[in-house]
Amino acid sequence: MWLVSYLLVVQGFIFVQSAQKPNIILIVADDLGYDDVSFHGSNQIPTPNIDSLANKGILLNNYYVQPICTPTRSALMTGRHPIHTGMQHSVIVGDQPYGLPLTETIMPQYFNKLGYSSHIVGKWHLGFFAKEYTPLYRGFKSHLGYWLGAEDYFDHTAEANTNQYGLDFRANMSVLSSENGTYSTEIFTNEAVKLIMNQNESEPLFLYLPFQAVHSGNLDEHPLQAPQEYIDRFPNIQNMNRRTFAGMVSALDDGVGAVVEALSTKGMLNNSIIVFTTDNGGPSNGFDGNAASNFPLRGLKATLWEGGVRGDGLIYSPLLQNSQYVSERMMHVCDWLPTLYRAAGGDPTIMKNLDGYDMWDVLSNNQQNSPRKEILHNIDPIRKQAAIRIGDYKLLSGEVGVAYADWYPPYQVDEDSYNLHVDNYRGQTTYENIRQSTFTNSGHSKDVVEMIISENRLKAVAVNCGPKPANASTNCRPLTSPCLYHIPSDPCEYNNIADSNKDIVIQLLQRLQELSYTMVPPGNKPEDPRGDPKYHNGIWQPWINL
Repeated sequence: MWLVSYLLVVQGFIFVQSAQKPNIILIVADDLGYDDVSFHGSNQIPTPNIDSLANKGILLNNYYVQPICTPTRSALMTGRHPIHTGMQHSVIVGDQPYGLPLTETIMPQYFNKLGYSSHIVGKWHLGFFAKEYTPLYRGFKSHLGYWLGAEDYFDHTAEANTNQYGLDFRANMSVLSSENGTYSTEIFTNEAVKLIMNQNESEPLFLYLPFQAVHSGNLDEHPLQAPQEYIDRFPNIQNMNRRTFAGMVSALDDGVGAVVEALSTKGMLNNSIIVFTTDNGGPSNGFDGNAASNFPLRGLKATLWEGGVRGDGLIYSPLLQNSQYVSERMMHVCDWLPTLYRAAGGDPTIMKNLDGYDMWDVLSNNQQNSPRKEILHNIDPIRKQAAIRIGDYKLLSGEVGVAYADWYPPYQVDEDSYNLHVDNYRGQTTYENIRQSTFTNSGHSKDVVEMIISENRLKAVAVNCGPKPANASTNCRPLTSPCLYHIPSDPCEYNNIADSNKDIVIQLLQRLQELSYTMVPPGNKPEDPRGDPKYHNGIWQPWINL
């Protein structure tokens, strides 16, 4: 009899545990560079709230994303590499009539089967030409945000080109014009906090929070935008583009802090998993009208150099068995779906044709052995580019971003916007400069300022590449022959070692060829003028009925 009673107690305990599925908060920063967060050593822009999650959780120091927006978001939602969904080339722009194929099951659809309430706040960018491609038709219960890739932060109009311009802001499927004049980071933060505070405690929450920040706005107006009070936090940065960008990052960081505070106030934090990731490398040196920085990594957004694909990433949760460490295990953005699904009590083996790996045990138990041994950075048959990493070695071939293959320090003074190059870099701002000029304008108390500076100095994990060789810019010609780098010892891609390691080059080329046989054609479609907002009362909206 006692055995039966014991089993009932144990079974009841298991039931309670399984009923208390963790809340999952997935935060995506748009175009945030490797050198734009202080947990990677940026001493221009303090990010205390994001840093706190990294320091208390697991900082992912060998973490990779795709080089540009739509491909990364497709991989995040499906757990599949973009070469297998047709999303490997470029991004969806304006009235191009395609999107993430409807044959793909995506993250909220999986979580909904586990009893989750799934919501998206922010950017979609996975297709809207037909309503079936939009978030509410793909598993999300609500959506406040926009469908395209970029727009004005205040009036929320999106420019596809100089001739196509329209409002792109919605509450679910309804056009939302009442937020004209309100900064999008503030809107999305407030909506996320509201969802958390109103969450029914009987069901777990999946909150997908892809912020607009820090992507450029419309390029023909004011690409970099932030409320003045945030810009004023950074008098130490003379360059106005970088100072405004820093304000955008600071607003994002405050938004992350508000979300964490709401989870704590609601009593949900101890049973939550928070993931923070960028979607690609930062657009440095004026690329795309931006002022991000990946320094000292090579390249930038839309390239296959480390600066385009090595991402800011972390996971925080009191449910992790081990935390407060830096993970050097390789991880790719498509690993999040099986990893979080497993953490939620699901069985990732039910997911068909996954490219992602379940990394929950690896992360939670700080295991040295990881199922991920390689990362396909991309194969793009239109751009004729490919890059792959297997173990410690990375191979690049073709048009991997030859025009943006430099090392771009962050802007500091005004003339940097015009002639900045690594060879005339003026040196980094010191922590004392930050103490005197940045934090004194931030509203933080002196004690908080000292704590933030102390934590950042202690916990920042920065890349140190040493002096740049004289031939670093010329020893790799990927349009002519593949280049090979040993990433752990050469994260800045200074030394092409292909000539002395031809056996490794052949091995990686063979693997690229094998993967190319599994690739589906890119799904990109030419523009369809029927989608022009001028035919829809100045609004971006679906224009094709399936």
